[in-house]
Formats: sequence, C-alpha cells, structure tokens
Amino acid sequence: QLHLVESGGGLVQPGGSLRLSCAASGFRLEYYAIAWFRQAPGKEREGVSCINAYNISTYYSDSVKGRFTLSRDNAKKTVYLQMNSLSPEDTAVYTCALRGDFCSRHSARYDTWGQGTQVTVSS
Repeated sequence: QLHLVESGGGLVQPGGSLRLSCAASGFRLEYYAIAWFRQAPGKEREGVSCINAYNISTYYSDSVKGRFTLSRDNAKKTVYLQMNSLSPEDTAVYTCALRGDFCSRHSARYDTWGQGTQVTVSS
C-alpha cells in the first residue's frame, strides 16, 4: 500500500526557512513523480513543486521559484522541500502527492496524498 507522511511544518518568521519532508512507504520512490501542493484558507489548492520519476526534471511555480528547492533521497524514500525567504503569503497546509512517471499541474491526477503539514509565516 502506498503511503506518504509529511513533516517539518511549523511557525517561522518572515525571511526564515523550513524544510518539509515527505516520507514514502510501500513503493520504490524513484518510480514515481512526487509533488507538493499547498492550500491557504479560502484559496484554491496550488501546485508548488514537482519532481519527475528518476529525477528527470523538477518544476516550480512562479510564486516559489528561486526560493524553494525540491530534492529526493531514494535511499531514505524521502522527498524534501527546502523553503527559504518565506513570507506570510507562503502560509498554507502543504501536502505531498504522487502519481505515475511525470508531473502534472492538475491535483486530480495524483493518486496518493499525505495528510498535510501546516506552515505558518508570521512575526
């Protein structure tokens, strides 16, 4: 059974950093595309970043490009989202999800989701 568990969220001041982790179980991580989505209160879910199977390509939304870095450690079965220069606009529940080989912008195309982790950026 495919399973994802996020961790690393919390409260951080503007300009600070956090590293989110998405730990996988029940499958070989490198065979799948893994994405991070976020959803703030009253807003639609937004795709943040995604890495294709076999690390072929990594994608970022314009809102996080240059500040967030996505990486994958297949041996640890974990995907990391390093978030720097955080602002209050980054406050949201962050959730990782997986699907087949290639990333998609559409959240409906992802098969398995974690439970989410809250990120709050506030002074």
